[in-house]
Amino acid sequence: MLAKNALHEIKKSLDGLIGERVLLRANGGRRKTIERTGVLEETYPSVFVVKLDPADGSFKRVSYSYADVLTETVELVVCRDGGQVRVPPTQA
Repeated sequence: MLAKNALHEIKKSLDGLIGERVLLRANGGRRKTIERTGVLEETYPSVFVVKLDPADGSFKRVSYSYADVLTETVELVVCRDGGQVRVPPTQA
């Protein structure tokens, strides 16, 4: 039940960030890390969607599950004027 609550907390924190510019770091497999910027476009019950900045003039969307954030397969960093904030906030 603890994991379900953690997933719900991640979704709630992302709900308040819709429309924000984010830096997305994802595990691309075989020691590759994909790093792209975009806008958090939408959250759904099981996944969230990021509209990526155009690399070659075309727009692309990617979706990841909240479990990807929980297991740190995907890292989201909100880019604001005052700096960057990791989602969910790291607990010290």
